[in-house]
Order: sequence, then C-alpha cells, then structure tokens
Amino acid sequence: MARKISVGWLEIGEEERKAVNEVLDSGIISEGPKTYEFERKWAEYIGVKYCVATSSGTGALITTLTSLKYLYKLEKRLKVITSPLTYISDVNAIVLSGFEPVFIDVDPRTFCITPKGIRDYLGTVENIQEHSIILSVDLMGYPVKSDEIHAIARENNLLVLEDAAQAHGTIYKGKKCGFEADAAVFSFYVAHNIQVGEMGAIVTNNQDIYHISKKIKANGRFCECKLCTRQKGICLPYQSYAGEDDFDPRFFHEFIGYNFKTTEFQAAIALAQLNKIGQIIKKRQENVEYLNSGLKELSEVFHLPLYSKDFSYLAYPLVIKNPHIISRKKLRHELEKRNVETRPLFGCIPTQQPAYAYLKDAYMHKLPQAEYIGKNGFYIGCHQYLAKEDLDCIINSIKEIILDSYNG
Repeated sequence: MARKISVGWLEIGEEERKAVNEVLDSGIISEGPKTYEFERKWAEYIGVKYCVATSSGTGALITTLTSLKYLYKLEKRLKVITSPLTYISDVNAIVLSGFEPVFIDVDPRTFCITPKGIRDYLGTVENIQEHSIILSVDLMGYPVKSDEIHAIARENNLLVLEDAAQAHGTIYKGKKCGFEADAAVFSFYVAHNIQVGEMGAIVTNNQDIYHISKKIKANGRFCECKLCTRQKGICLPYQSYAGEDDFDPRFFHEFIGYNFKTTEFQAAIALAQLNKIGQIIKKRQENVEYLNSGLKELSEVFHLPLYSKDFSYLAYPLVIKNPHIISRKKLRHELEKRNVETRPLFGCIPTQQPAYAYLKDAYMHKLPQAEYIGKNGFYIGCHQYLAKEDLDCIINSIKEIILDSYNG
C-alpha cells in the first residue's frame, strides 16, 4: 500500500525523548522549570518582554480576551473586529469571553483581514466606542499588515490582539508576527510548526496584560506561582499581604478565571523543537517553492500560494479559480484516493459554520472573498517530513486529476 502523504506529521526524536524523560525524572509534571524556561525563550524568539504558556491556543485566546476585558473595563465596549475566514476557535473565544464578533472580509491571496476593510467599516459605524479590540489572524503563515492595523487601532482607541497561531516565525517588515500587537497568541497543536500536541502561549510587551493573564489562566488566583517569585521558600504574595486573616494566595482569587495551565511535558517538547525551528521553517519554505514550481502550469486553475522566505508555512493552501472545471469536493476525493490527505480551508464562519447560523442573514453576500475561499479553498501538507517523492506525487496527482476533468 502506498504511503499516505499527510497534512501534518510528527516524529519524536532523541532530543524530545530526552526532554520528556527529564520531566519524568524530576517528579514535577505540572507547570514548573521547563514551562518557565519555555516562556522566557519564546518571548526572546518573538522579540517581546513577556510570555504566558497556556494549555492550548484556544485557552490563550480566552485568557487574553478576558484579561483585556478586566484590565480595560470593556463591559460596554464588547464588539471585536475580526476575520470570518479562520479556525473557529477565534470566534468561539470572542463569544465565550462575552464579546460580539464583527466580521470584515479578507484579502483573496493572503486570507487575512485588510486594513482597508477595517477603515471602511469603521467609517460606517455610528458609535466606535462600542468597539474595543481588533483580533487579526495570520492564516496559513501569511502575516497581516500589522503596522497599518495598529495605526488604525491607535486612531480609534482600539486594542490589537493578533492570532499568530499558524505563523511561528513569520516575519513582516523585519519583525516576527506577534511583536507589535498589544498581545498575541500562539498554538503548538500537533499540526503546527512547533508540535507538542496541545499547548498555547500569550506574548506581550505590556506588563499589566502579562500579570493578569498569569492569574486568569489559573482560575483568577492572587498568586502567579512562578518559582522566581519565591525567596527563601516563602512566596512573595505572603510577604506583601498585610491583612490579619489566614491567607494563602494559591486559594485567594481576584478574578473569575479558567484552568488553562499547561504541563512540563508540552513545554519540554516545545523547548527541544525551538532549538531547530529555523530548520523547520526553511524546509517548509523549500517544499512550498518546489510545489509552486511543479504546479505553475496550473496557475489558471488555482491560486497558488504566495512564496516568500519571510513566511513560515503551516500548510500548502490552494484556491480553485473556476469550480465549474472541478469542484473542491471532487478534487479532494480524488486526491485522497491517491493517498494525498487534504483539509478544507475552514469556511466563512458567519455564513458557512452551523454553530453561527444565527449570524447568517446579517452577513450573507457581505463577505464575498471569505465565502468563496470557504467553499473553494483547501490545503495539503508542506511539512518538513515530506520527501521529494511525496512532493512529486502531490504534483503528478493534481495534474492528472485536472487533466481528467478537462477530458471528461
């Protein structure tokens, strides 16, 4: 049986095994030294001051949105401007945090929300003060135009939260995705460029966002419980508390929060993979370049991925230009028959996702690019474990299927 060419893959090497065994030998499996080391190194990698590890990218989103809500008292500014074309966790996090999503259409080539779209929308609203946050998304590793989005945010007294979950190491105008935002979130789900199973992270240069996020992710407790906050075995919150009551900061809660803490196992694997992230990104870029070269004669059939040595690719996205030639359903079915695994490109959330059917009437025909891509976009793997024979199989399979569709 032919080998399946997967969308994602994970091979646990000696470095990862050693890191996990170190955790087992330490006897500390909940958050501890490995987690704090990862937080420090990930912040350094992105170029920011602070990082908060969480149990998942979704946990990072909910933690950050909740933290911003508390910190900036946003109870009357509940609208969040965001992308309709993304994994559903972005919108779930908005709604579960008590906000209302407002959708702006995307650029058809980068799949990202556009500064022009945001400006045009803000020019039509009666009360900008109902809006609090722009949640931008770097989909498939493509960066949003963060400098322009931040300029709009400053002009309108809005915060910027960037979902860089699919853009580990992508560079925009010399800075890594997540650097410029008030806060940014990452995911280290198994399909992403750093793969640990489930883990997320929040990065920020804002000390207040950092401290409140540490508390929100731990059920809103008073104590941040980081080893470096201890002196001579006595937790600093104990020392700073001046009340007369019996006080334990681990069981004293300032906020209504969540349990989004991670474990030492995920952090240990992430640290091992962070040591080779440059190689991972480079190999994925080479694979995208090779696939583009092999499929360039089909540029009338597909929008091929934009190529750049600044992009850290999550996958290889394709958008069918003319679905009358071949439907996405038919193409994906034929590729799967040839052992090439595929995924649809998420869908336009307010018009194509059943969970948000209550928004369908309000947004139908108002998000043409997101709706088109949601129906006709899909992706295949470009990960670092693909061999040249795998890439050739992808190219030849797509060409064969398209030729058959013309002849049929």
